[in-house]
Order: sequence, then C-alpha cells, then structure tokens
Amino acid sequence: MEYKIEMGELVMTNGLFTRRILLPEEGGKYLLKEYRPLRGEFAFMDPDADGEEFAFTLNDVTYTGATGWKLDDVKKAEDLEAGEGVVVSLRALDTEIGVQITYIWYPELPFVRKRLKITNGTSKEQRLESVDVEQFQIGEYAAPTFSWIYSDYGRKKSIGPYRGTLQDSLIVIHHPDWESGIVLGNEAPGVLKGASVWSRGRKITLGLTHADEDFPFRKYLAAGESFTAPDVFTGVYSEQKDIHKVMNQMVSDYVRKYMGIRLSRFDEAPVYVYNTWEPFEFDIDEKMVMETAKAAAEAGIKEYVIDDGWDDCYGDWGIDYEKFPNGLRPVVDYIKSLGMKAGVWVSIGTASPKSKVYKEHPEWFFKNQDGKDCSLVIEADNKCTACFSTGWADYILGVLERLVDEYGFDYLKLDFSVVSSPYRYTKEEAGCYACDHPGHRDREESMWENYDRMWKVFDKLHEGRENLFIDCTFETMGGLQLVDYAMLKHAEGNWLSNFKGDLGEKTDLRIRQMAWWRSPAIPATSLVIGNAEMQDEGYENHIRSLAGALPIFCGDPRRLPETGRQVMKKYSEWLQKMEDKYRIMFYRQDLPGYFEPTLGGCDGFARINREDFSGGIIGFFRHGGAEDTRMVRVDGLIEDKIYQILNMEGNEIICMSGKQMEEKGFAVTIEEKFGGRLYEIAVRED
Repeated sequence: MEYKIEMGELVMTNGLFTRRILLPEEGGKYLLKEYRPLRGEFAFMDPDADGEEFAFTLNDVTYTGATGWKLDDVKKAEDLEAGEGVVVSLRALDTEIGVQITYIWYPELPFVRKRLKITNGTSKEQRLESVDVEQFQIGEYAAPTFSWIYSDYGRKKSIGPYRGTLQDSLIVIHHPDWESGIVLGNEAPGVLKGASVWSRGRKITLGLTHADEDFPFRKYLAAGESFTAPDVFTGVYSEQKDIHKVMNQMVSDYVRKYMGIRLSRFDEAPVYVYNTWEPFEFDIDEKMVMETAKAAAEAGIKEYVIDDGWDDCYGDWGIDYEKFPNGLRPVVDYIKSLGMKAGVWVSIGTASPKSKVYKEHPEWFFKNQDGKDCSLVIEADNKCTACFSTGWADYILGVLERLVDEYGFDYLKLDFSVVSSPYRYTKEEAGCYACDHPGHRDREESMWENYDRMWKVFDKLHEGRENLFIDCTFETMGGLQLVDYAMLKHAEGNWLSNFKGDLGEKTDLRIRQMAWWRSPAIPATSLVIGNAEMQDEGYENHIRSLAGALPIFCGDPRRLPETGRQVMKKYSEWLQKMEDKYRIMFYRQDLPGYFEPTLGGCDGFARINREDFSGGIIGFFRHGGAEDTRMVRVDGLIEDKIYQILNMEGNEIICMSGKQMEEKGFAVTIEEKFGGRLYEIAVRED
C-alpha cells in the first residue's frame, strides 16, 4: 500500500485500485483524474472531465477542488483501524479558508475512506452548508443509462437519476455489462445523509444533505473554528457479474474489520435476549418481573431487559415504588442470580411537563415553529423533547451512569426521537426552533448538534464500561427502521421494529425480510427485531428466523409450558455453542440464488466466520413454496477445504469441499408449508 507524487499528481494504490489527483500548481486546482480498479473493464469516470473532488458552501459561496487552492502539505496518514493513507492540506487562494483531506485505504479491499476538514481562517463567522466529501464526474451515456443503482442499504434496485435518503448508508452502482461498479458508503447520521447519483448533473456526490433538501445540514463556524465532516467510504470493483459478493464479502468485511464499529470491540455478543414490552407494555411490577425472569432463564434467555413502566416520571427517571417497593437493585440481583445479564429501557431525550427536571430547566427543551414546547416522537401529554445542545446532555448522562453503576445494568435501550420522528411526515416537524439554546443558532444547526452531542453521551457511557450494550432505537435515529454507520460507531444495536408477535408465519416473514433488507450492509447482530412472542404456537420458527439477526423475544414466558421452555433452551444452548466456536454473531451472508423472503418462496442465510472460514450456521426456510426440497449452496468458503453440514443434534448430513458447496450444494427438505431448519457448517478435522 502506498502513495507517491509524480508529475504533479498524487497517486494512491493498494494493488487493487488506483486513484490519481491533480495537485494545485499555477492553476490552483485540486481535481480527480482517475479512480478505478487495476483489473477489468471500468468506464464510469469521464476521461475528458475532471472530478471536483469535494464541495461545500460558506455564506452561500461555493468551494470545490476547482475554485483555486494553494498546496500546503502532503504527508502520511495513519488510521486506528489498520489502514494507511495520506493527508493533503490546502489553502484557498482568495481567502483564509483551509481544507484538509484525509484518504485511508486498507489491505485486500479496493476501498478508500475519506475525511474532509474545513477551517474558517477568516475574521468573520461562516455558515457551512451543502458538504460533499466525495464528488465524481461520470461519463455521458453508458454509465448513467445502463447502470443499476442499488439504494436503501444496497437492496432497492432502480435506474437513475437518484437522490439519496436517510436510509442510504450504502449505495452500490453496478453496470451488468461491464461487470463492474462503485460502492458508496456514508457515515453521516440519520436524516443528514446526503448523496446523489447523477441527479445533480453527471456527478456522484456523497456527504451531508444540501441546503435545498428536506433536512438540510448547517453549521456555523466562528473565526478560527474547524469542522470535520463524517467520513465516507467508496470502492471501485470489476469482474463481478452481480453485487452478491460485493455486498456479502467486500462491504461486510470492511464494516466489521475497519470502520471501528462498537460491536467489533465486544468480547461477548448478545445471543438470546428477552424484553418485557409485549404483551405487558407499561403493566410491569416486581412480582411480574421476577416471575417472568425465572421462566425466561429456564427457557435459556441470556439477557433480560425491563422495558417502559418501571419509572415514576419521564425525565426524572426515579423508581415507581408502588410497582417496585424494594427498588430495582433486588430485581437486578435476582435476574443476575439466574445467570442472565440485566437491561433497562430509558427515553434518552424525553421528559414529562410534570417532571422535576422540566420545571427546573424549561430552557432545555425543544421549541416547535410556534415557539412552543413539543414532543417530536408523538404528541402526548406526558412527553416533551429535550435538546442536547443545552444542559440536558450532561444531565441525562448522569442519569444513565447512575442506572448502570448503582443498579448493575449491562444493557440500555435508549428510545424516542431526538432530531426527527419516524411518525411525522412533514419536513418542518424536525429539529429545534429555539433561538436561545447555547449549542445551535437555528433549527438547521440543531439537527447536527443533537446527533453529535448524543453520540458524545454514548461515548462517555462506554468509558470504563466496554461491555455495556447500548441499543439506540430507530425512533431515536429519527426514521422508520432506521439504522446506520454513524450509530454503529457509538452504539452496539438498534431496536429496529415493533412487528406484532402473534401473527404466526407472518411474524417470521417480517423478521427475515427486515434482517435481509438491512444486512449485509449493517452487521446482523446490531439488528434488534421485535416483537416475536415466545409463547406463540409457532415460537420455534420465530427462533429460527431470529437466528439471522439478534435473537430477541418478547411475550410471557410463564405461558410457555415446561416442554416449550426446554425447546427454547435447546436453541439457546446450540446458538451459544455456535457463537463460542465461530463467533457467528459478527457475520451474516445471503445464500446464492435466494433473495428477499417472500410468500410462496424459499429463503435463507448463512452466518460463517470470514476471518478463519472455520464454519458457522445456515438457516433455510420454506414460506408457502410449492417444493418441499430445495438445493442450498454456500459461497465464500475456502475451495479446497472439506466442510461438513450437521443438524442441530450434531449428526453429519453431507460432506463436501468449499468449491462443491458453492457450485453444487446440498438438499434441504422441509415438509411443513411454513417451516425452517438450522444447520452447522464446519471444517472437517482430518
């Protein structure tokens, strides 16, 4: 891996890609000249047009790589996640604006991670907007006409032009004729992700939302102040007939190994979790928790999470002593005595108007367009949303630290909206309109500040508590079923849905659809998919379906008979064994030839260790399909290694090489119209 400067150009490569940039000389331009894989056909970039490399506006003046710069410095960069790279420092020719661009690349992957730092060296405040960290110039006809754009976590296929949304952590542009494409990854938070694929001219842009979008990014920079935009990553590839291997191997390997996500630091990933929300909702108390905890432990549950209903008042987060007369500590101790970890639900940005904190600090709370206090998530008499750019951030950090340190909670489910709501459908109902909050000047700046300061709270919580699991829900992220890379760098999981758990096979289909939709762009163990209930008649297929994400259950375990608890425990022990052997919770791959789970079809997944390729698990499902026997193939294995397929009892079903597993596969028979099977796949030890 290296970079060099030759003939006025910065050249970067790791043996898989090359990227050339014209450095500023007399013309003062900093332009992308070439970015391509070193092998195969790749004709996306316009050879006669230079990419402007980045763009942003300051006080409505647009700056790009073409607007005139002086080169200050080029030096080696180092990354905490095993990457290497280069840092380029530029200074505008006509004003005291500085730009620092960092490029990082990694072994064995054709990806470049890019960071843009903007410094206001003038004596005046500057309003920063419309930040594109990456900007590519695309050819005139073939690329935009014949490429497929895979948006929405790389799963939604369309023809361009395309304007990105809050769900676009990952976009893949694939040209099936050339068998090549471009990966676009965005680490911006929530509703502030900005991307365009030839919808702003023949360009690809990637960074933060523009001033003309529904949720515009804005940041005011004082004289001498700098702003570092969230990282983006891009990849260029060739010789791939479809994006299956790009998504399941290249992207997932990069995210797991090099992005620096919180989950990758975890010693013990959650394997079998229970949450009280359904069917109890707010109707919980000490007796109910202890009884269900005992039943849950007998069913093999590893972590027990107390959801809403334990507290006396939103915002104050004291204990409701009518429900828990002895407090929470005896309850937590009892949960742990049963061999489980304990978790608790809190709304990280909500207080009741009746709360002590609201009465003492009304200045900490959101204002709507009319200047009134409001609840972002839903209108309710017991909810007001707090603004993290005030003293609320320090206050709620103290509350959460107390819950973790005094009561021994290992899992925090942090809920409700802090920037925007998944249940509101007009752009004006997002952000804080207060003009006197110390951390933001206006509604647009408040959106960035609330995400940024919430992440800092998460980071503080993790200090000295490395195995604290933070579940940042989709409501907190601000969009329906929204999860993204920004969150993954500060929290471990995301409560992704509230699917009803009593709809039989419909629940299973929704679970598997959601797991398929978000992965492999997002690590599957971060996908906390509720609310399958463990006492349902079809609970066994709930378990099999959830084995493709984070297995989490709701319901009333007391209603599960002893035989049912033993079946649940069998799955728990098997999944724990698989996790101990293969670290399955850090992986998930599609099965070749099987796509989104649908009624009338078959679907499946694999969770195979891609570090040592020693094995993992396979899940396969029949969901109303006409055939009871189908062939299942697995790719990405070591071709000349011999792999066994074993059932859950450890009996060998078939044995074949990694190459045979990919090309031929093995037969799975499911007699039930709606059913599934779980298997172990393991390297055979000779």
